[in-house]
Amino acid sequence: MNPTPEKEQRIRVGITHGDINGIGYEIIIKTLQDPRMMETYTMIVYGSSKVASYHRKTLNIPDFNFNLVKKADLAHPRRPNIVNIVEDEIKIDLGKSTPIAGELSLLSLEMAVTDLINHNLDVLVTAPINKQNIQSSNFSFPGHTEYLAQKAGVSDYLMLMVSDTVRIGVITGHIPISKVASSLTEDLVSRKINIMNDSLIRDFGIQKPRIAVLAVNPHAGDDGLIGNEDNTILKPAIEKAYMQQNLVFGPYPADGFFGSGTFNHFDGILAVYHDQGMIPFKLLSFDEGVNFTAGLPFVRTSPAHGTAYEIAGKNEASPEGFRNAVYLAATIFNNRLAYDELQANALHTKPIEPESPQP
Repeated sequence: MNPTPEKEQRIRVGITHGDINGIGYEIIIKTLQDPRMMETYTMIVYGSSKVASYHRKTLNIPDFNFNLVKKADLAHPRRPNIVNIVEDEIKIDLGKSTPIAGELSLLSLEMAVTDLINHNLDVLVTAPINKQNIQSSNFSFPGHTEYLAQKAGVSDYLMLMVSDTVRIGVITGHIPISKVASSLTEDLVSRKINIMNDSLIRDFGIQKPRIAVLAVNPHAGDDGLIGNEDNTILKPAIEKAYMQQNLVFGPYPADGFFGSGTFNHFDGILAVYHDQGMIPFKLLSFDEGVNFTAGLPFVRTSPAHGTAYEIAGKNEASPEGFRNAVYLAATIFNNRLAYDELQANALHTKPIEPESPQP
C-alpha cells in the first residue's frame, strides 16, 4: 500500500482570532512562531492580515509573517496561513471592548465553523472573545460552548476544563447562581456523567475512567440539614451510573475534596456550577489550562483564560494555554480516529464457530 500523502496526514487546525483588542493575536502569533507547529499541523487563522500586522508591530515581532490565502484548502502546510474575513481597515483599540471587535469575533467564528462542518478543517481552536460585544441577532449565547452546540445540532454537551493536573466539567454551565438548584435534575446529572464518561474513553483514551461528582451544598447537605439536593438528585444519578458499571463516586464536598488532594485520584470531576469548578481549576492551571467542548461531533478547544484587556499589546501574554489547546485538539482528533477504528474492527470481526465433533 502506498503511504498517505503528507498533506492528508497533517491535521488542519482552524483558529479564530477572537477579540481584536485583546491578547488573541499575541498568543496566536507566539504559538505559530514555534517551529514544532509547522512540522505537524496545517495552521489556518480566520482573521485580518492588517490587524495581524498591527499586533505584530505593536509587539515588536519582526520575523513573522502570515501566508495569505483565500480559503482553507489553499493553505500552505508548513507556513502559518490567514484567511481574510474582512478587507477593510479596522480601528483597533487595545484593551477596550468595541462593537467592531464583537462583529469580527463573530464573523471569524462563523467562517471557521462553516469550514469545520464542511470538513475543510479537522479541529477548531478559538481565541478568547468578549461575551458582551459579540452579542447580536446572530449570536445570543453566553459563550462559544452553547453556540457550537447549536451549530452541531447537539443538545447534550459538556464544558470540560483540561490540564495535566485535572479535568473538570460543569453540570449547569453558564447560568446565574440563583438558578443552579432549580436547574438540577437527576436526568441532567446523569446525562452530564455519561458525556464525561464517554469523552474520557473516546477522546482521552482512558479505558475505565474514575469520575467524582461534587456536592451542591456545603458538607454535601449534612443529611438534609443544609439542603436536600445532594441526597435527592445527585446521589440517585451517581448510583444509577455505578449500577451501569461506571466508576462514578460522590457527592464530595468541594472544599475538602480539593484541599485534601482527593482530586488527584480521579480522571474527571463534575462540578455542579461554574465557579465551583473554575476556581480550583484556574488556581491549579491558569496559564496552561484548556477549555474543551465534550459531546460535539467535531473537536473544539480554547485557552482557559479570557481576552486579558489589561495586558493587551504589552507583550506580556503567555501562549502556553493556546499552544496546549492546539496540542489537545490534535490529540483528541487522533484518539477519536483510533477509537472509532477499533470499534469498527470489532463490529466486523465475527467469532470463529467451533467445529462440531466428528462421530
